[in-house]
Amino acid sequence: MLIGEYKHAIDTKGRLIIPAKFREELSEQFIVTRGLDGCLFGYTQEEWGNIEDKLKNLPLAKKQARQFTRFFYSAATECTLDKQGRVNLPQTLIDYADLTKTCYIVGVSERFEIWSEERWLEFTEEAEETFEEIAEEMIDFGF
Repeated sequence: MLIGEYKHAIDTKGRLIIPAKFREELSEQFIVTRGLDGCLFGYTQEEWGNIEDKLKNLPLAKKQARQFTRFFYSAATECTLDKQGRVNLPQTLIDYADLTKTCYIVGVSERFEIWSEERWLEFTEEAEETFEEIAEEMIDFGF
């Protein structure tokens, strides 16, 4: 399980340190793609297989399903860690998530997310303000 919040810098070559606790679960290769809310999503190979199975079952006749699948897959990149525990992110993903210097790598159970500092701080500020309201809504999901 991927949990926690880590702050790391991305260098000018697009290399970002992946937290040591995540590296153990990710192995040498994993997938990073566009996520929601302006961040990147990262998956183990096993979890990516689960995602692929779900996407394969989306109805081809539905325009939104086709759009989502294209957008999600088109930026997906198989990443390999170097000896220093860094991943080299492609420019397409760096631009999408607006990664400039400081990044937050956040564990979200079966995936991790990579956020620009500005977007992460905006998200957490908003989430803190509405956390109790959101918690009440979670009852509808059986939480």
